[in-house]
Amino acid sequence: MRFSANIQELKPSATIAVSTLAKKLAAEGRDILNLSAGEPDFDTPRFIADAAVEGIRAGRTRYTPPAGIPELRQAIARHLETRAGRPMDWNGVVVSAGVKQALFNAFFSLFGPGDEVLVAAPYWTTYPDLIRIARARPVEVFGAEARSFKVTVDELEAAVTERTRGLVLNSPCNPTGAVYTRDELDAIARWAKSRGLWLISDEIYRNIHHAAPAPAPGLLDLDEDALGPFVLVDGASKSYAMTGWRLGFSYCAPALAAKFTALQSQITSNTTTVSQVAGLEAYSNTEAAEASIREMVRAFTRRRDLVTRRFREWMPGVPFVEPEGAFYLYFRVDGLFTGEVTDATGWCSALLEEHGVALVPGAAFGDDRWVRMSYAAADEVLEEAVRRIAAMATCT
Repeated sequence: MRFSANIQELKPSATIAVSTLAKKLAAEGRDILNLSAGEPDFDTPRFIADAAVEGIRAGRTRYTPPAGIPELRQAIARHLETRAGRPMDWNGVVVSAGVKQALFNAFFSLFGPGDEVLVAAPYWTTYPDLIRIARARPVEVFGAEARSFKVTVDELEAAVTERTRGLVLNSPCNPTGAVYTRDELDAIARWAKSRGLWLISDEIYRNIHHAAPAPAPGLLDLDEDALGPFVLVDGASKSYAMTGWRLGFSYCAPALAAKFTALQSQITSNTTTVSQVAGLEAYSNTEAAEASIREMVRAFTRRRDLVTRRFREWMPGVPFVEPEGAFYLYFRVDGLFTGEVTDATGWCSALLEEHGVALVPGAAFGDDRWVRMSYAAADEVLEEAVRRIAAMATCT
């Protein structure tokens, strides 16, 4: 069967594939602890869900403008203004079906055949494939392990060619949990500006910052003169436990936002209207939203502390990145390889088969010596999962 060159190199999302397999095994009666998916284990806050139900009953179920209902775009712009301390033009906001669509809009609109896009690594598994769909080439740039893999200007400069058109940055980072400081972001933003590169900043985990109450630094915390052309992507999935609602957004110059809107109008049209109604409540009812976020972050921080403590106690020889944000532990397993298990993919397969714990191998993030574990789960589940992981480590 012959397929288009557009999808010849396309692979399914590795994180979704692992989660799907874990759910299948659990449905078959296996005792599976699934810590593979990047999804809060909390229900969507009641005040948001109630707003959606009320919207349905009020008949808010029809098409909206492709970029989203104006009042939601305006609410998001006001939300961004609290970050930036300066006015944000709501015409630069495009509401999308999750951050994946926002990223697709950006990559497909800005890059094409022959272009190269730098991707700070380890990276969320979707970035390289979306860049390839745009027929551009992703170029991985790894920072030093001692810096939690955060990239520097010197490392980025070494990777630039005459074909380089953009840089993708994610902070807090999936999969490492690393968080760039304001000064680190400022240096990278000024470098990208000097090079004339598009800076695409994925800030979906910004509110899940273990140094709370302050969110993690982001592009809009920087002085305006530090920023060249940029696209900021964010959404409701993580901060408001709304993964299944598929509600993301991008913010950029209005002229580029108009291009995203035109593209989206031909692909999906508007994001689900009910999700937009729910999102309007999330971004407008700031007092309730902030209280909900604080509660979740406290739980994630407690769980982070539990997992890292157990790793130090039970597996002192297994290195890991100290998570500062998001809800992942990224740990290195090449010291546990055997004659039969020679990469993290094989190690994770053995862990799932023999001990019933589902994790994501680092091949999904650019380095198959590492493994990502989500700690978005109950404390007792995490305790048992780490116990099983330690048993696997002892066996090898």
